[in-house]
Amino acid sequence: MLAQRGPRASSRRGLGSQPPTVLPGRCPLETPTEGFCTPLFQAGPLERVKEAAAMVCWALRRVGLARAHLARKASGVCRGHEHQPLGPRPAAPGAPGSAVELLGKSYPQDDYSNLTRKVLSKVGRNLHNQPQHPLWLLKERVKQHFYAQYPGRAGTPLFSVYDDLSPVVTTWQNFDSLLIPADHPSRKKGDNYFLNATHMLRAHTSAHQWDLLRAGLDAFLVVGDVYRRDQIDAQHYPVFHQLEAVRLFSRHQLFAGIKDGENLQLFEQSSRSAHKQETHTLEATKLVEFDLKQTLTRLMTHIFGDGLDVRWVDCYFPFTHPSFEMEINFHGEWLEVLGCGVMEQQLVNSAGAQDRMGWAFGLGLERLAMILYDIPDIRLFWSQDERFLKQFRVPDINQKVTFQPLSKYPAVINDISFWLPRENYTENDFYDLVRTIGGDLVEKVDLIDKFEHPKTHRTSHCYRITYRHMERTLSQREVGGIHQAVQEAAVRQLGVEGRF
Repeated sequence: MLAQRGPRASSRRGLGSQPPTVLPGRCPLETPTEGFCTPLFQAGPLERVKEAAAMVCWALRRVGLARAHLARKASGVCRGHEHQPLGPRPAAPGAPGSAVELLGKSYPQDDYSNLTRKVLSKVGRNLHNQPQHPLWLLKERVKQHFYAQYPGRAGTPLFSVYDDLSPVVTTWQNFDSLLIPADHPSRKKGDNYFLNATHMLRAHTSAHQWDLLRAGLDAFLVVGDVYRRDQIDAQHYPVFHQLEAVRLFSRHQLFAGIKDGENLQLFEQSSRSAHKQETHTLEATKLVEFDLKQTLTRLMTHIFGDGLDVRWVDCYFPFTHPSFEMEINFHGEWLEVLGCGVMEQQLVNSAGAQDRMGWAFGLGLERLAMILYDIPDIRLFWSQDERFLKQFRVPDINQKVTFQPLSKYPAVINDISFWLPRENYTENDFYDLVRTIGGDLVEKVDLIDKFEHPKTHRTSHCYRITYRHMERTLSQREVGGIHQAVQEAAVRQLGVEGRF
């Protein structure tokens, strides 16, 4: 359910160029020699000794530089980028014969491949399955609620839970199985992470709906990491976590206990309206909708407490109709927390459950956790800082936790301006580039100015990048190196013309 390049390359001049001018103080035997252009057989004895000694020192220094370069390359650490985690290094997208190795499988690359090292390093972290992590706490609370509220036969849970499904799915699973049209904006390459034209990192946990329905399940929860290319601010991150739920009803289950229920039907052939699908009866739609809203109201009350004000906003999803967004009033502010609706019958039928209809909802765990625990920045969920993690080590998953902010370190702000290429530029490409180079040091990126040249009609963008470390103070020198790497990569990879 839709709920809501590396460090700058040096010139490497020390390893493959002419010998540099010798500087005093580097070696006791070195003296300036004008680049060793004086032939040794023309110099006097003392000069020849000095010249030879300088050449030996220069050669030894080249060996030392080479060893240091190899050591840095092996450790994956470059100056100013120690914070970047090591991860798989994919070959250039579309390179013949190149492939991405991910979770034990190999995926050949093509023109659609756009995964970055930054994003690949997050695959398999599974924060929702790490005990005492705030996302794990929230997931466990939802599980506990569904287990307690909805028992199945013989007291076993009605809802089964799947929280370890692979995040790699086919484009058919992510889009086509959910009836997402071929021209729908959510399919854009600029909004998703593709391994290649046929495989991608799931953009929502709904990508597993069809397979689980096809397997014969009619009540389940799916929890997992999802991936989207998006803007950069305190609320957005390329990896976040969703919780998905689906429930199907047979005619007997839906109308049990309803007066004259034996005479009611799930299906009919009529016209589609704002209130129902063309294959559903109005009575069945209203009962499914009522059950969905009651289920979600009970869930949010369990999480946020009694007396919670709730309202429903009509919206659109390709895979549900009617569709709604749920908003809650928390601390005097209306907040959207999830999307939901009556499942499209075409989807249900294609999965082999033609005699049933049902509902589905999806929510973002980070969004709920930020509201519930008062966490101000989504980057904190990836923090290894013990001051953050220890706050969520509680003996009872239902214990109230209010996050105590860490020290607020000062921000370092730099702007970048450039002329856009004539075509094939998207803002998400730039945001992804900034995230790849700056990592979690980047707090937010704002587009602060657009300008179109009156004669050439070329467009210029100016972005303000806010850098802030969560655990220490950044220096302008450190940020300057990262920012310069962003500038150079934007020119090289995006085809922009810098106005630096």
